[in-house]
Amino acid sequence: MARILTSLITAGAAMGLAAMPASADDHADNAPEMTKGEMKLAKMLEGREAGEGARCIRTTPSRGLTIIDGTAIVYRQGKTIWVNRTRHPSSLDDDDFLVIRKFGSTNQLCRLDSVTTRDRYSQFFTGVVMLEDFVPYRLADNEQAS
Repeated sequence: MARILTSLITAGAAMGLAAMPASADDHADNAPEMTKGEMKLAKMLEGREAGEGARCIRTTPSRGLTIIDGTAIVYRQGKTIWVNRTRHPSSLDDDDFLVIRKFGSTNQLCRLDSVTTRDRYSQFFTGVVMLEDFVPYRLADNEQAS
C-alpha cells in the first residue's frame, strides 16, 4: 500500500510540474524559425522602416513585381520597396507569374484588382491572389543621410 501511495504522490508531483507555465526563456527556444521567404524579405528590407499601408501603388515606370515564395509580393519603386503580404501568402510560389486585370487606372495596382497566377513553365492556372494593403518600406533617416 505504501508503494502505491508513493507512486501516486510521485505521479501527481510530475503532473503538477508538467502543468506549470513555461518561463519566457523556454518560449524563446520554441519560437518558429523564419522561412526561407521571410529571410529573403528581411534581407531586402534591412535598414528600412515600414510606413502606412496604401490601397493602391503607382506602377509606372515599371520595375516589375517579385514573388517571394510563400511570403509576399514585392514591388520596387525608386528608393521605396512596397510589400503586399496578400490574404494567403503561403500560396505564393516564385515559379508562378502574376496575371493582373486592373479595374481602375492602368498605371496603378490596387488591392481590388483581379490577380491570378500561372505556372511559369506550363502556363497553367495555379491560383487566385487576394491583395491586401501595400506597405512602403523606406530607408531609415540615418541611412538616407549617408
